[in-house]
Amino acid sequence: METGNCRYQFRVALLGDTAVGKTSLLRRYVAGAPGTPGPEPERETAPTVGVEFYSRALQLRAGPRVKLQLWDTAGQERFRCITRSFYRNMVGVLLVFDVTNRKSFEHIRDWHQEVMAIQGPDKAVCLLVGHKSDLQSSRCVSAHEAEELAASLGMAFVETSAHSNSNVDLAFDTIANAIRQALQQGDIKLEEDWGGVRLIHKSQSPGPPSRRQHPGPCHC
Repeated sequence: METGNCRYQFRVALLGDTAVGKTSLLRRYVAGAPGTPGPEPERETAPTVGVEFYSRALQLRAGPRVKLQLWDTAGQERFRCITRSFYRNMVGVLLVFDVTNRKSFEHIRDWHQEVMAIQGPDKAVCLLVGHKSDLQSSRCVSAHEAEELAASLGMAFVETSAHSNSNVDLAFDTIANAIRQALQQGDIKLEEDWGGVRLIHKSQSPGPPSRRQHPGPCHC
């Protein structure tokens, strides 16, 4: 999907425990872009090593067209020193848990606190995502409980399933529109030395959805 006519670039990260389905969610979203055919994401994918990023253009509701630069982060502890280095330049964060994995839900507060400690509340818009909602028979976290957690952390909640393609677009639409609203209200400001939000010039050449790997050095 071409991104040459986008006005802004938003950097958004997906955070959460390993195996909650962050990669499948991202692949489903990017594969769903018009003109970007792709196979249905597998239920299980190999764990992400370090950080990978994808991109997709999105037309906001009653707003400009934006480019989402989407960062898929490793949930394993041994990669946390790598993923933390990317937090500061993120304007949006999807905090993802698996509705069939109780511990991944209980760890959401830890992920949120980690982001806030590095990024701060003035530069990060967060969304709680309960993934694998198609696995109803194995569910151990209710939507009501997740909504209460989201409210206590000051964010919205969306349940998704990459496998059944349920609410995948809605999750990314929700966070992108929340970022746009924060920009309009002045809660988030454009800064030259910050990569969370970039103003894209119209002369920028378009490019297709991409996937690159950035294992990066670890400076713990």
